[in-house]
Amino acid sequence: MSNILHITASIRGDESVSNALGNRLVEGLVAKGGASVTRRDLAANDLPYVSAERFAANLTPIDTRTPDQTQLAAIADTLIAELQAADTIVIASPVYNFGVPATVKAWADLVARAGTTFQYTETGPVGLLTGKKVYLAIASGGTPIGSEIDFMSRWLVFFLGFLGIKDVEIIAADGIMGADGADKIAAAHEKVGQLIA
Repeated sequence: MSNILHITASIRGDESVSNALGNRLVEGLVAKGGASVTRRDLAANDLPYVSAERFAANLTPIDTRTPDQTQLAAIADTLIAELQAADTIVIASPVYNFGVPATVKAWADLVARAGTTFQYTETGPVGLLTGKKVYLAIASGGTPIGSEIDFMSRWLVFFLGFLGIKDVEIIAADGIMGADGADKIAAAHEKVGQLIA
């Protein structure tokens, strides 16, 4: 059975367009092929920002960590294990001020660990999380996804690629605060329907 990691980031809960897209996609993928689902709600605000002490703990090998370092690194260990175990990753996120929510950046800072999720080589960094599929379910009030002011989707695609995850598909309901917002949301749901058909 495959494993799906379902990450959400919107603060709007049941009213969130990105959450609705992600939920439908995950439900459809499970119904289509059967899968276990691990859910990670970044909007719960339980992720710490990286400090100097936490950064050092994250880079210290498990068997040489102090008790304090073990405690500091525990959340990153958990997040990395979720990524490693996943075959498919669904990230449902809004665009906040042209970029990712701060919680998504906090998550990224915790899972990017040299020697574990990527490694440095003589020819540059190489991602270690290969062979995974990612779906980005994105909603924005006014930022056109793929435009020059979209610093969210292209950053996420680059970051995931840095970790070795190259197969990324975007489902976007963008500019939904405009007059045709309902049509854009419907079009995004139609794309989800095609993916899970």
